[in-house]
Amino acid sequence: MKNHVLGLVVHPRNDVSASVSTVVKLASEHGIRVVARPADAARIGVEPMPDDEFADRVDFVFSLGGDGTMLGAMRLVAGRPTPVLGVNHGNIGFLIEVTPDGLSEALDRLIAGDFSLEPHSCLELTGHDGPALAFNDVVLTATTPWAAVSLDLEINKIRHGYFRSDAVVVCTPTGSTAYNYAAGGPIISPSAPLIGLTPVAPMSGITRPIVLGGDETVMLRAPSHETRLSLDGAVTLTVPEGTDMVLRMRPHAVNVVRFDSDTHGTRTRIKLSLLDLPLRPDQLIELVPEHLRDRGRLPRF
Repeated sequence: MKNHVLGLVVHPRNDVSASVSTVVKLASEHGIRVVARPADAARIGVEPMPDDEFADRVDFVFSLGGDGTMLGAMRLVAGRPTPVLGVNHGNIGFLIEVTPDGLSEALDRLIAGDFSLEPHSCLELTGHDGPALAFNDVVLTATTPWAAVSLDLEINKIRHGYFRSDAVVVCTPTGSTAYNYAAGGPIISPSAPLIGLTPVAPMSGITRPIVLGGDETVMLRAPSHETRLSLDGAVTLTVPEGTDMVLRMRPHAVNVVRFDSDTHGTRTRIKLSLLDLPLRPDQLIELVPEHLRDRGRLPRF
């Protein structure tokens, strides 16, 4: 990895200074240049690289934050082979495997090439000013507060009725455990290239979630009002009434670094249990590492 460029994407508020120091120290020992976009670089004290060069010039991206920061890093390098490693400085962190305490070991394994790459698909939205990407979900609402959104649905250019609801969530498998799950939509396996559509508080029209194949083309159109679109909860667009909002799955849009997919899967199950996945107490105990399974020390449920 000598002479490689490592780009940092950091949480806008949380203190990530300890992880930055660890990265800079180990990177310098191996001749790796550490950079960040100007706004981040000024705050964390690393070399700045212009926004318009960052995605094309970095060889690796480290995301220091939560899932929101990770999603932003993934959108930055979408369509490129650049690996993205997440270090959890946020809350739950479904996408993230590495903790700050494990960063030194992760860096050593990365430099040694002891890792795998997990491809992630995303949704590509067209039909407005230009294509936009979402790795979790696209949420469509009316621009008027408290008003219902009314959206005609076409799948592969064939009409399939309409939604009238508080919102409509279009999600990837990765995003199926986010707003889609909270709205009563299904959890979709990451191994299945599928698109989920879930109406939030439906009033008429389509009232149940829909799951489509990853090669299907979804078109939504609001015939009588503007529509606000939120992509991964970070990018917001407003489109005029009558606009064709076309959504397609883009496979293998980004590569996420994984060191132990089994451990990451177990942690994800624990995190899902915190979101009310129906597990009995004995099933929760199965998720606890064996050396911590002293039932005498476990609280009663």
